[in-house]
Amino acid sequence: MLIYIIRRILISIPTFLGITLVTFLIINAAPGGPIEQKMQKMRMGGGEGGRSTGVSQELLDNLSKQYGFDKPIYERYWIWLKNITHLDFGDSFSYQEPAIDVITSKFPISLQFGIASLILTYLVCIPLGVKKAINAGGVFDQVSGVVLYMMVSIPVIVLGIFLIVWFAGGTYFDWFPIGGFKSDDYDSLSVAGRILDRAHHFVLPLICYVMGGFTELSMLVRNTMLDVIKSDYIRTARAKGLSDRIVYYKHALRNALIPVATGLGGFLRVFLAGSLLVETIFNLDGIGLLGYQSILARDYNVIMGLTFISALLLLVGNLISDIVYVTVDPRIDFK
Repeated sequence: MLIYIIRRILISIPTFLGITLVTFLIINAAPGGPIEQKMQKMRMGGGEGGRSTGVSQELLDNLSKQYGFDKPIYERYWIWLKNITHLDFGDSFSYQEPAIDVITSKFPISLQFGIASLILTYLVCIPLGVKKAINAGGVFDQVSGVVLYMMVSIPVIVLGIFLIVWFAGGTYFDWFPIGGFKSDDYDSLSVAGRILDRAHHFVLPLICYVMGGFTELSMLVRNTMLDVIKSDYIRTARAKGLSDRIVYYKHALRNALIPVATGLGGFLRVFLAGSLLVETIFNLDGIGLLGYQSILARDYNVIMGLTFISALLLLVGNLISDIVYVTVDPRIDFK
């Protein structure tokens, strides 16, 4: 297993380089970079009476040197690789501060929603999938299946607007705040009051976060559980006179959770669990909105910082999934 882990780490290096290099080339090839945007602001804001003015070549050269665009693209990528070894992504062109500080400032919101949605999804979907498998073809299985597929078919933007109109004072009930993640008097509340205030703000956005994932995980558990139930060792356990509860929850469930357990490596994605639509609808300043705004502003350093973190979490998560797979199912042996 140790040899396999070392091999996977070595393979991950060119994969990581490929992801970051392609992203670096694409964003640098896109028109409207930070220099062009800076020049446009100078042209539109430098003239009298709102008239545009020209920008000298000397000023253009100074801007290129300031932003590091006076060097060839391969040299800039090499400099970026050297800088990320100590988590230096450069300064954000939009925020005028280190890109790593901009990214980490958005982590708390996305991380909280990511952890909450991950826990809620597993707590609900695993028992639900098992229940559906045990009652396969029955009324509960069919009705819950219809509900789950209706949930996954509703677009996030439609669901968000519906929740606001119905439950956030839009037209009917004023049960939840319309946006944000804390009240104005949050700092003056007690610890328990702050927890309740956060939970109150989290309800509607969290519903939008978890709605689609419910269906996928529930059906995965159901279908895997059905395959396990049909196995010979389950028939043998029943023939020995064991109760259905012991057969299902002690013998069948462990093997049925193998595909689910292998996906646990994806828990690292909670660090970047931003959703542009959810954050826009509910006025949340998280990672999803930051990524979108950075792309529009051509904030290269923030974009590359997000790409670096995403690629790293993806590769580490895949490695963790393999390790969990072997731990849960000893029959698997990676050579």
